[in-house]
Amino acid sequence: MMQELINRVVQNVGLDPALAEKAVGMILAFLQKEAPEAAGEAFAAMPGAAELAAAHAASEGGGGLLGGLMGLMGGGGGVMALGRQLMGAGLGMGQIQSLSKEVFAYGRETAGEDAMGALVGAIPGLSQFV
Repeated sequence: MMQELINRVVQNVGLDPALAEKAVGMILAFLQKEAPEAAGEAFAAMPGAAELAAAHAASEGGGGLLGGLMGLMGGGGGVMALGRQLMGAGLGMGQIQSLSKEVFAYGRETAGEDAMGALVGAIPGLSQFV
């Protein structure tokens, strides 16, 4: 079922299949890390989501000295950290926005508005990107 989402990202965002899979996995891993309970409910309706998240959870980096300083100033985590990871993987801002919209549209179609709404509500700042 995740292949359907990856295919949508390839077609609608213009990423190659390997990068689409990695980017979707990074987003799912982020959701699982930031809101494990809400993500678990949403992922239950999306076969393969938890596995894809787990496969890409290790790709989160520490961010080095700058990442550490940003964290101390309150700007190093959450949605901004995910954005930096996606940019580090080679995505531009426009692609990241399109990718986010595809992932959350797919989530609403498969898991439902309530599950995805709870997930978005559980992560500060996420609502402005989806």
